[in-house]
Amino acid sequence: MKLNSGHLTFCTNIYAGESWEAHFAVLKASFPVLKAQLSPGSPMGIGLRLSNLASTELLENDNLSVFKQWLQDEGGYVFTMNGFPYGGFHHTRVKDQVHAPDWTTDDRVNYTLRLADILSQLLPEDMDGGISTSPLSYKPWFTDAEARENATATATANIIKVAKGLQQIQEQTGRLIHLDIEPEPDGFLESGPEFIHWYENVLLPAGNNENLIKKHINLCYDVCHFAIGYEPHTAIISELNDKGIKIGKIQISAALKAKLSASTTERTSILDQLSRFDEPTYLHQVIARKNDGTLMRYPDLADALAEGGDLSVEEWRAHFHVPIFVEDMGLIQSTQSDITEVLSLQKRAPFTAHLEVETYTWEVLPTALKAPLNDSIIRELAWVKTLLEY
Repeated sequence: MKLNSGHLTFCTNIYAGESWEAHFAVLKASFPVLKAQLSPGSPMGIGLRLSNLASTELLENDNLSVFKQWLQDEGGYVFTMNGFPYGGFHHTRVKDQVHAPDWTTDDRVNYTLRLADILSQLLPEDMDGGISTSPLSYKPWFTDAEARENATATATANIIKVAKGLQQIQEQTGRLIHLDIEPEPDGFLESGPEFIHWYENVLLPAGNNENLIKKHINLCYDVCHFAIGYEPHTAIISELNDKGIKIGKIQISAALKAKLSASTTERTSILDQLSRFDEPTYLHQVIARKNDGTLMRYPDLADALAEGGDLSVEEWRAHFHVPIFVEDMGLIQSTQSDITEVLSLQKRAPFTAHLEVETYTWEVLPTALKAPLNDSIIRELAWVKTLLEY
């Protein structure tokens, strides 16, 4: 839906089903319900997530024209896509495979260009479009420095191929589409400083065309991911603006946060509550802050829980997208205040037109946080709308 500070939507990676038929079926069942509650009198946007399989199926027969007609009939429009997860994302063990195939592969290039082709045919005439994607690759897959450097070079070259493909789409269709790189803990690019360093010192020199790169390669600002790293949102957003590096999309999401007590009894209770989020589907990286301010990284929540007795650690932040309208969960909290900070900056001086709520973990949440899916989506979007409009 169109707000004063941008277009607000939700990401359809919340839905299970990897085929286009399954995905379209759940959209037809849920979207009219959501729109009737959230945007009854005006069009409502969709943040479309397509697996590789669904993206190929959507371009078969007349599937795309049928979808376009459905969007028109229902008052929907697509302006942003999630091109991070390539394969299965529900009812399977995802973990580090969410990064596969990574940006060193032709499969990732072809998939992304296919999404861009689809988006160019769905995008409203007066809007730019964005596709969020993975932060090149996953650091633990490359323990050797030379191998990681070579992988970064290959991934960067493939990103530039896509930028050129997006330029061709704009020349042929008039549609401006940008690729939005999404930093994540343990990704090749996992923080604001790492992204900026790569962009200025690797991507721009390799691309040899600053206008092309800055137009078509942007940042996806996933608030959860930046909050996990204790990053200073205001300073990062200001630096990006000063350097002319665009933010293509804000992904509005919240992480887990826990203040770890020095009391053994209280600490045990806090860790017990955190352990309820240790589930086998997704990666739940943890960044711990020690008493001296230094940070420690754990690849998954189970690894952090195994060292939960370390009294030099005072706080954990875990990559588990929890409902954004919840801040206090008893002994643990969420990083909701980070969302409030980022959206206050967006409200005051908009730096992107794309706002996407991305809580995809409804099926694996502890029982106490679960609610009917449509009700949860409505509540999240209404919470953001209130924050931005008042």
